[in-house]
Amino acid sequence: MNFSSFIASRLTFQSKRTFSKLIVRIAIVGIMLGLGVMILSIAIVKGFKREIREKIRGFAGDIQVTKFDNNFSYENSPFMIDPAFAAKAKADPYIKGIMPYATKPAIIKANDEIEGVVLKGVDKSYDWTIFKNTLVEGKVINFADSAEAQKQIMVSSHTASRLKLKVGDDFLMYFIQEPMRKRKFTIVGIFNVGVEEVDKTFVIGSLSVIQRLNDWTYREAGGYEMQVKDFDQLTEANEKLSAYLPTYLRSYTVDQTYPTIFEWLSLLDVNTRVMLILMTIVAVINMISALLIMILERTSMIGMFKALGATNWRIQSIFLYNATYLIGMGLFLGNLFGLGFSWFQHRTHFLKLDQASYYMNFVPIELSAWDVVWLNVGTLVICLLVLLLPSMLVSKISPVRAIRFK
Repeated sequence: MNFSSFIASRLTFQSKRTFSKLIVRIAIVGIMLGLGVMILSIAIVKGFKREIREKIRGFAGDIQVTKFDNNFSYENSPFMIDPAFAAKAKADPYIKGIMPYATKPAIIKANDEIEGVVLKGVDKSYDWTIFKNTLVEGKVINFADSAEAQKQIMVSSHTASRLKLKVGDDFLMYFIQEPMRKRKFTIVGIFNVGVEEVDKTFVIGSLSVIQRLNDWTYREAGGYEMQVKDFDQLTEANEKLSAYLPTYLRSYTVDQTYPTIFEWLSLLDVNTRVMLILMTIVAVINMISALLIMILERTSMIGMFKALGATNWRIQSIFLYNATYLIGMGLFLGNLFGLGFSWFQHRTHFLKLDQASYYMNFVPIELSAWDVVWLNVGTLVICLLVLLLPSMLVSKISPVRAIRFK
């Protein structure tokens, strides 16, 4: 242990001065709260983004492919399912899966109530993995028996509540076309995506129902839904897909389908940056105040060391070592607070939210080890760099005046 670190450890752990101890404790608490809040801010924002993104991905896929025309309604323009294109998409390193679908507007009549909806038809290739996380009651459509699957339907909890329906109930759905047609369905599952645009609009059924209603062949569909292996590479995946996409088709990503939601999520990143900056400033101000008070309290000691031949930098190092010990203690307590509360919220969902406003009914948490590491390293480095300036006050202290001041 060198001279500076030895003296710093004595000042930190064996100091008898009550005033500086109070200031030091306040500084440690400031760093603890600052780091804890930064950890929670990142964990909550990442959790929000993940939960909302996964809900929308589970329903709409990552990339949608439809016919290249001027039809932007819910009544899809049909095109022939191309096995060669599907095989090429499956071989794409960016693409995880490809599934045909179609949509068709309809009206549900049940319990003397009516509700306008859009039937989304899928087939046995549909990946229910992510969608199952939004399932509130019942099960997904079973395509083992294709004839039975045509009678099954899934509705949102919003629609079920408005029409007083539950799993196992039957109802009639009317399709406005010429001539008008109706079909009887049985509810097998109730989902709750938590996104108003989805829950108020869509019900899930069999693609073959829409094919029959529209007089399509079994090889026709209204579009493809694609899932990517890495959502962070969504733009790259869509650009590569465009290179071999047939000329009669067009593709667009989920953030283009729901731009308002994804723009809101991007604004959360701005809020997080502001929070990180503010908490870092609070930690820095606390440490500067503590360091200045410690230097002023130790004026006579500084004068004595200078009289004995110690350089300004060596004396500065004493206080910087001291500050490092204090910052380290604050970081340790901040990690306990931030990670502990994050774990508690993740396990218990103690903090609740209004789902109508936030798309979920609890505060979600997601945190990686690298987030914690970078926050700790960043806070430590920034605080020490900023503390270099007030530590230069040591060079202004005259040995003669300091010893006389004692």
